[in-house]
Parts: sequence; C-alpha cells; structure tokens
Amino acid sequence: MAAASMTMAASRTAGEDFEDFSAYAHLSQEQLLQIAIERSLADTNLTPWQNQQVHAHMQPADPIATQRPRCNPNPANPPSENKSAKIDRNVHNHIFSKDQDRVIAWTRHNGNLQVTVEPMNDLDPVLLAIWKGNAKALRDIIHSKSKNLDEPNKDGWLPLHESAYYGSVKCLKILLQAKPETINKRTNKSQTPLMLAVCRNHVSCVEYLLEHGADPNLANSQWETPLYKACDKANEAIVELLLRFGASPIKACVQGGTPLHEAVRNKKLKISKMLIKAGAKLCARNIYGIDSVFMAAQCNAAEVLKYLIYKGGNINTQANDKASALFEASKNGNAEAVEILLSKRADVNIANKTGLLPIHVAAKNGYDSIVAMLIPRTSMVKVRCSGISSLHFAAENNRDSVLEILIEAGYDVNAKMSDDWSKMYEDHRSTALYSAVENRNIEAATMLLEAGADPNLDIFNPLLVAVKKGSMEMVALLLKHGANVNAMLPTHPTSFPAVFVFCLRYIVMMKYLLDNGCDAQSCFNCQYGSDPHPPIKQEQWMRNGRETMYYLNDNPPEYCVEFCEIISTPSVSSWVGPIIDTLLDYVGNVKLCFRINEHLDSNKDWAHIKERSGLPCTLMHLCRLKIRQQLGIRRLCQISALPLPGRLIMFLSYEREPFEEIM
Repeated sequence: MAAASMTMAASRTAGEDFEDFSAYAHLSQEQLLQIAIERSLADTNLTPWQNQQVHAHMQPADPIATQRPRCNPNPANPPSENKSAKIDRNVHNHIFSKDQDRVIAWTRHNGNLQVTVEPMNDLDPVLLAIWKGNAKALRDIIHSKSKNLDEPNKDGWLPLHESAYYGSVKCLKILLQAKPETINKRTNKSQTPLMLAVCRNHVSCVEYLLEHGADPNLANSQWETPLYKACDKANEAIVELLLRFGASPIKACVQGGTPLHEAVRNKKLKISKMLIKAGAKLCARNIYGIDSVFMAAQCNAAEVLKYLIYKGGNINTQANDKASALFEASKNGNAEAVEILLSKRADVNIANKTGLLPIHVAAKNGYDSIVAMLIPRTSMVKVRCSGISSLHFAAENNRDSVLEILIEAGYDVNAKMSDDWSKMYEDHRSTALYSAVENRNIEAATMLLEAGADPNLDIFNPLLVAVKKGSMEMVALLLKHGANVNAMLPTHPTSFPAVFVFCLRYIVMMKYLLDNGCDAQSCFNCQYGSDPHPPIKQEQWMRNGRETMYYLNDNPPEYCVEFCEIISTPSVSSWVGPIIDTLLDYVGNVKLCFRINEHLDSNKDWAHIKERSGLPCTLMHLCRLKIRQQLGIRRLCQISALPLPGRLIMFLSYEREPFEEIM
C-alpha cells in the first residue's frame, strides 16, 4: 500500500495531455503492456524542443495525443468528463483507470512508460477513498486516526493535493475541516492544492479552496501562478473566480510571460478583457521582448488584437530581435492581423536586426496576399538599404505567385544582393535569376528574363549552373535571352569556355552550346603544341570531398588549365574521340596537340578522327564558319531569317550534313 501511495503523485514532463484510461480497463495486461511499449517509443523519440516549452507563447507538441492506442474503447466504460482536460507535466506521472477489482496504472520510469495492474484493495485506503470520491470512507479513516494527514509522500503530496487533483469536492471539504492549515501547503514543485485544481479545470474545487482561504498568488517552481495556469487552460470561469479573490494579473513566470500573454495566445477576448480590467499591463514583455500586442499579431488573434489596440497597445511594438508585430504577422501568414495593423497605420518599414522588412519575410514564406497589401506602403529605398530584394527570397524559395506580384509592382529584376548577403551563400549569388536557375524553376526564370533580367550579372554565370545541372530547357532559355556561352569560372582559370567542363560527357548538350556560338577554336590552342606535355597538374576540383566550383580565393591561381588536360581526366578520357569529332565541325584547319593525339592513337576506332583532323577543310565548311562568324553570337538564332535556300540555312545551322546533299 505504501508503494501505491508513493506512486500516485510522481511528476510528469511539461505540456502533455491527460487521458482517461478507463476506456481500456477491459484489456488484458499483455495488451496494456504493448500499448505502453508503443507510447514509450513515441516518447523517447521526442526532440528537446518538444519536451519543453521554450517560448511562453509557443504550443508544445503532444506526443501522447498523436500516438493513440490501437484498440477500441469499451462502451461499458465511457471516458470520464475529464478526458479532454489538460494536465501539467509538472503535476502527475501516474494515471489510473478503475475496474471493479483492479487499478491500471501508467507510470514513467527512466524515461519510459510502464503499465502495472494492481488489486484495488492494495491501495492506500485514503487515496482510494479520494480517488473514488467516497467521502464517508475518508471521514471514517480520519476519525480512526489511522492515517497522518500531514505526512507527504516522496513528491511532497498530501491527501489534500490528491483530492484537489482528482476533483473531489466532498473529500476536499473533509480534509480541510480536519487540517485547515494545509490549504496552502506546497509539493516539492511548489504546487498548492489550488494550483492542482486549476491545472485540472476543477471549478468547484477552485471555488471551495478560494472561499476557505487559499492564496491565489502562490506560484509553482516556474513562477506560474494559478491565474497564469487558468489563462493557459483558457478557463474563463476559473479566471473570473481567481480575479474575484484577489489574484494578481501582473505576476510573470520565469520566462516573463503574464496571464495576459496566455489569454492572448489562446485568442480569448473575454479573458483578456477581464485581465485588463483587473490591471494587467499591455506593455508587459516576456524574456523575448514580446508584449501582448505582438503576441496577438503572432497568433492571429484578430479580435483580441483590435481590443488591445483600442486599449492603447503599441501597434509598432518590437521584440528583442527588433521584429515588429507587423513583421511577425507577415512571417506567419496572418493576413487578418496584417490587415488590422495596416488599418491602424502600423509602420511597414521597420526592419528587424538583420535589416529585413515585413515584405521580405512575407515573400520568403509565399504569402502573396500579404505581399500585395505591403507593396503600396513599403519604401523601395528601405528595400535597397536592406541589401536584398524581396525578389531574391521569392525566387530562392520558389514562390512563383509572389515573384509575379513583385515583378508587376515594378521591383527591379536586376537588383543585386549586397556583398554581406551574397557572402552568406557558398556560390556568392547576387541575382534572383541565379536562384531560379539553381532551383531549376523554368517558370520563375522565364518571368524574370521576360521582365528584363540580365543573365550575365552574377560572378558565376547562371548558364554554367544550368549546364552543370544538365537542364537543356534552362540552357535554351538563358541563351535565348543573351547568356554568355563563353563565360569563364572565376575560381578555376581555363583557356577555353567553362561550359565545356560540365558537358563533355553529354555530347547533345555540348553540340547545342556549339550551335549557339561556344568557342570551339580555343579548345585546340594548347601552349605545348606538338611537343611532349609536362605531367598534368592535379587541379584541386575537390576539397575535403566537396566540389570547389564556388570557392573564391583572394589570390586566384595563376595556372590556366588546358582543354587537353580536362579531357584526360579518368571520367572523360573514354569520350575523347566523340568530343574531338564534334569540335572539328565548328573549327577550320587546326592542329591537334601531342596529348590529344596520344588519346586518339590509344583507340583504333578513333583513327578516322585523327585522319580527319589532318585533312584540309572544304570550302563549304569554311564558308559556313565565316558566315556564322559575321553574324556574331547574338544573331546566330536569326540564321533562319537570311535570304537563302532552306537547305543552305539548315547547313548553316548544323541541321543537315554533308554539304554534298546541298549541291
């Protein structure tokens, strides 16, 4: 019996839902143990954030509520009226369900939930009487003096605490008559009987305790008062009772949260009005600098927000990180709160500590309706001063609808990030177009390019990214809008266009780039010529297992990589023949260097390619090259408009070979 008495008031962790297990009393012990194992597994996988309420305004996760037992409740044992009541995890860790002859107890041991089934008669008679609400049995025990009502268990719980917790007013009256001095006794976690009754939403117990002298301002170990917990539970009746008996509306918990914070978080207008009438301070802030107006905007408590502003709340209130209430509402997509704040002329140009405005965070999270509301009042000067445009966030996060709204509103599609923002990215991107290309977002890239985005503004040309990702559609789109097909890599100097580095194994992509003016001649301009080449320098394309395409150095390497070195790498060397054969279509008379000849000699199937390189080019081929050169890269796409026969145009566009078919 002593053991059972000791376990009835062990502690639980903060924020878990209480559940009445009487519905499972018909199950066998093995079935109950199986349920306990499932719940234990769910509980041990919780993150630290889920196991504690970090912010006073933040709702914790409820692991038990999301891991319901896989069994059907017994219709003969319906849930009690307290099934949905919240329980503070600092209150209890022993949950009971009664049957006619047994008690099913769920306990937490070393972080795991365990089930025990105990005979009803083995329980402490006082606790059993309280649990059953048997006032007569409790009175008889007290009169027999067989139980010391002043003796707490290992958690500091007295029978009065148990009675308040389980909501038995009759037992509460008897215990207080016997020991009136225990009314404000605290458990090891500083919980009074009043606090326990409040946490369990036992209105009648709360009323009786207050009427008989319970102190409504005694806080628990977290400095939470009964009023704070009542607001947390959103229980209007208990809040009204506590205020009537002198509960202070301004006392804060260890994290600085006040009862008003909790009422606002729960969107309870009536409770908020009661608290303010009783003297709650609108300007009271928690440890994060959040006041009630900020929290209302954060939680989208629209009606409460209107009332707080009416009562003098600061519409431009800011938290410790300088985020305004409008910023927070915009971040969370709370359109109604944003609309209210804007109607009260809240300042849309207040930046947080990182320099971001509400429109930035709304664009980042894809709240197009909020972006549309903010655009008319947001200062473009402030946006430029922030060092980053809303377009950057929209493009980076694939917020296409927001991107469209911003473009239509006149936001500069060529706006570049500041150096500070750009350096936050490994690739040192600076334009919104780069992010769209990086995300392979054709629709976003199309919108930006058609609105006038320059594809050649970034340090790393977006075309290189598109080629590296193998996106032919994106490559075609960028080239159509003037991307530099001969762009170089700033991190790795080469004697040839950098696009070749990323497409040598994809001949179709390489040919498409050559068709659009990529410089093939430079691939044959080897500084060593027909002389034996020195050993290949091991270019550091990888560093600590990571590709170094984006590693910028203050002193870039002076050594320039030759094309013959790139095609000599193990991953490409087996493709040398087809690569050289394709390139020869786009150059005149060239001389292969020593290393390329070595590669061609190593495979007898490539002998014809070497032979072809030694033959003089035909006049038709040289004419094609000359015409294409005269047109220039920008006008190659206009070959079809030339006043020439269709078959000749196809030849100029490398769509028809050989030239004899045209003669």
